[in-house]
Amino acid sequence: MFNWGQDIGIDLGTATVIAYVKGKGIVLREPSVVAVDSNTNEVLAVGREARRMLGRTPGNIVATRPLREGVISNYTVTEKMLKYFINRVCGRFLFSPRIMICIPSQVTEVEKKAVIDAATQAGARKVYLIEEPIAAAIGAGIDIAKPCGNMVVDIGGGTTDIAVISLGGSVVSTSLKIAGDKFDEYIVKYIKKKHNIMIGERTAEDLKINIGCVYPKMQDTEMDIRGRDLIDGLPKTVTIYSSEMLEAMIEPALMIVDAVHSVLERTPPELAADISDKGIYMTGGGCLVDGLDKLLQEKTGINVMIAQDAVSCVALGTGKALDTLDTLDGKPSRRR
Repeated sequence: MFNWGQDIGIDLGTATVIAYVKGKGIVLREPSVVAVDSNTNEVLAVGREARRMLGRTPGNIVATRPLREGVISNYTVTEKMLKYFINRVCGRFLFSPRIMICIPSQVTEVEKKAVIDAATQAGARKVYLIEEPIAAAIGAGIDIAKPCGNMVVDIGGGTTDIAVISLGGSVVSTSLKIAGDKFDEYIVKYIKKKHNIMIGERTAEDLKINIGCVYPKMQDTEMDIRGRDLIDGLPKTVTIYSSEMLEAMIEPALMIVDAVHSVLERTPPELAADISDKGIYMTGGGCLVDGLDKLLQEKTGINVMIAQDAVSCVALGTGKALDTLDTLDGKPSRRR
């Protein structure tokens, strides 16, 4: 079955790749992990299957995440991953698809070019870029075209993008490399220091999702984990409590709060007044960490709302932005 060229929006995340096809909605949601045979350079698995291999591969197989902190760290593997996902979404096509990809708000020209080149090599006819906070705002249902201030805090896997948006563009923005992955990193360090146990990224992520918090909970919850004892080198099971997770995760959470503060300080007074009235919108998987909205609300004194379907906001916004592609190409808005 042949497809004419499609328009695809891709949230190329550090942790997850989400693809949106115009007219169909979200059609793909996979971890951004690739397993490669280091001897032959052949891709063995992509997405969920590759994620299951993380930390469990023999010497010749390398399971990696080709995107780190919101940017491409391994160009070749990113290109192969994009090619695989584009083929899955499009099937066989007569015309290559036009693709819109999200990027963090503070990326360099070199990093932008790497994304465009990787998508072009993977089979895109034309590549457009959109800043993550703007896509997140559109996906959260905010009308960004109006002359009033909206603040979006998009916490992904590799980066946190904070922006004040008015009249369709970012007025003040910042991007910091502290997000979901950094929480996992701090959990690994904490468990190692306090319990003398080494755990992997996946266990740290399970702890973050199940009992992690950055604001005191009414009731302490617990979870059993297994890791390697650093003293005798044997597997060991320990019980971890949510109060310990608070200790482990509070530092990166406060760094995000400080970044929000600094953006608010640089915001023009009229727009700051709008934000004070409307509140701060949080999007991205990282904003679902228990208590992060309460912590931000307490520290800023501004109402904080988590967007509906926070994980998919950026992809949905990219999908809605696909409607403007014809305008960008200088064509009439109706296509056959």
